[in-house]
Amino acid sequence: MTRRRGDGRQETGARGRKRRALRWALLLAILSPVSHLSSPVSPLRAQQPAPQSPADRARANREELDRMRAERERLEARMRQLQSSAHDISEERTNLERQADATARLVHSLDAQIGALEGEVDDATASLVVAQDELVIKQSMLRRRVREIYKRGPLYSLEALLSAQSFGALVARYKYLHLVAQRDRALVRRVQLLNDQVLGTRTQLVRLRGEMEINREQKTEEERRLRELEGQRSRSLARVQQNARQTEARLQQVQRDERRLANLLAAFEAERRRAAAARPNVPAAPSTLRTSDFGRLDWPVEGQILYRFGRVVNANNTTTRWNGVGIGAPAGTTVKAVASGQVVLAEAFGTYGQTVIVSHGDGDFSVYGSLARLDVRKGMTIQKGQVVGTVGRTDPDLGAHLHFEIRPKGRAVDPLEWLRGRR
Repeated sequence: MTRRRGDGRQETGARGRKRRALRWALLLAILSPVSHLSSPVSPLRAQQPAPQSPADRARANREELDRMRAERERLEARMRQLQSSAHDISEERTNLERQADATARLVHSLDAQIGALEGEVDDATASLVVAQDELVIKQSMLRRRVREIYKRGPLYSLEALLSAQSFGALVARYKYLHLVAQRDRALVRRVQLLNDQVLGTRTQLVRLRGEMEINREQKTEEERRLRELEGQRSRSLARVQQNARQTEARLQQVQRDERRLANLLAAFEAERRRAAAARPNVPAAPSTLRTSDFGRLDWPVEGQILYRFGRVVNANNTTTRWNGVGIGAPAGTTVKAVASGQVVLAEAFGTYGQTVIVSHGDGDFSVYGSLARLDVRKGMTIQKGQVVGTVGRTDPDLGAHLHFEIRPKGRAVDPLEWLRGRR
């Protein structure tokens, strides 16, 4: 009897060991797929830590573009102001160069932003691929775990605990089951995180591509504007060069005409002196421009002073020396002699245009240039206040005006000192 009981215990112990081995094998089978979760997978954002978020960079880029556009709008407003008034052509060129520079910097900034956006798109695309690959793996593992849990049923964990042979085995089994549950929850959380990350990355890609298209359109517009500015600057440069050549040629012509006029007046004075020397017993006629007339002569025409006697710096940085004054008046306004005398010249005279020169005697002359019509002829004797012609326009850079000179003894002086003061 005792041997049989001992044999029976031995048989029962063998069956228990087989049963426990089977259970341990099942536990290992349960834990084996979960062990793949032990390798941590870092989030995509942790792969490339960015010191500044895309939203902050986009906002900074927009602020920089707005600042550049505001600068260009200010320059364009200044250009419109220059074009609507008489101005220095070199200032217009400088403004055009500044506009072109601002637009070029804007294009360069857009290029840099497009390059940065392309880099972000590439990074986001690579992150999306990695996240999608990992998501496929985790979803496969999760489906496998769900199938295994479904096959074993809800009471398998309780059965595994109650079938333990000792308290230590119970604690060990509880620990393993706890780890299995913990890994399962980590797997579910990781799948959810990857889902959210894939959706967020796709949304970011859509936004980045939209911003890139907008920046490309803006760049195309800015490049077109830059080409227009370059063409406008080239045309302005050609116009400036042409104006400079024309101005230089006109200044040279004016200087030649000034010398010609001075020689002509000198010739008149020499002829007068020869005539006086030929008749020594005949007293010389006094000049009708007397010292008492200084500051009291009537104006030959009423109007505003366009330029004054002496050296003047023009708007295009050239210098002109005027031997008289320019009195602006409507075209066709009558011009009157400031004193009586004899007309010694009444014809076109180079850059002076239609010109009348009156000799007042004793080497004193008055000159009336830029006339549209001549009402006197050479050799006529005229009286003070008599009409000698009408206001015209000879200089293309000035409006209708009278060019007026007074030359006592043939020397050019400031005519305003002889004319009466304005009330």
